[in-house]
Amino acid sequence: MIRPNTLKDKTIFITGASRGIGKAIALRVAREGANVVIAAKTAEPHPKLPGTIYDTVSEVEALGSQAIAFQMDIRDELQIADAVNSAAEHFGGIDILINNASAINLTGTMKTPMKRFDLMFSVNVRGTFATSQAVIPHLLKAENPHILNISPPLNMKTRWFKNYTAYTMSKYGMSMCVLGMSAEFAEQGLAVNALWPKTAIATAALNMLDGAINPDNCRTPEIMADAACVILDRNSHKMSGKFLIDEDVLRETGVRDFSHYAVKPGMPFASDLYLD
Repeated sequence: MIRPNTLKDKTIFITGASRGIGKAIALRVAREGANVVIAAKTAEPHPKLPGTIYDTVSEVEALGSQAIAFQMDIRDELQIADAVNSAAEHFGGIDILINNASAINLTGTMKTPMKRFDLMFSVNVRGTFATSQAVIPHLLKAENPHILNISPPLNMKTRWFKNYTAYTMSKYGMSMCVLGMSAEFAEQGLAVNALWPKTAIATAALNMLDGAINPDNCRTPEIMADAACVILDRNSHKMSGKFLIDEDVLRETGVRDFSHYAVKPGMPFASDLYLD
């Protein structure tokens, strides 16, 4: 896959980048020479979840790129503003925002505690909106500004609501930010897009699904990271408001062999949510 390297020396602000897809994107853009801002809540090792913001910074720096970490609760707009402004001052601006931080709880209406409901909406919807709001003034000064939300296409079929209405509403809230902001800032040349995996991805989020998905039937987060790089290379004036799927993005660049993304080669893949 041959691409123009437009990410070198760009500053990329990534939420939820201490593990999973966010961390994979951080390491991938670091290989392109980007400066990476790691904004997430985990600063101390968690007994059940691997990775901290400082671990990601160390791995980015080992690849030869610059990184800075901010312990940030995405539910707190003051912490968001402090992290965004400090990052912009440190690197001289922000070029790209990846809204990756997310909370998941796949339960029906009667089994969704309001505490979990509030967490999903505070992180997924409010956090995405608040972080975008804080970063956009910096993005509008950038040469090729992008916002990329890790959220699904707006597939309004009943099957995607009936078993986990609250989670679906919260993830669709992230996607509605794409729908609205892409139009709102089109004239300024700010691209706002969404990226979603075609198959289930092996991340710590699987632990929230009570064994419903076997990691052996998943792809690794690197496929999302590679697809994100392709999107962020594109001219922000020419592609915005799109709901993109990782495999489709890579196929458009000529990739045909996806076997190296398999957790266990040869095993069938579990399809992700919201895709027919």
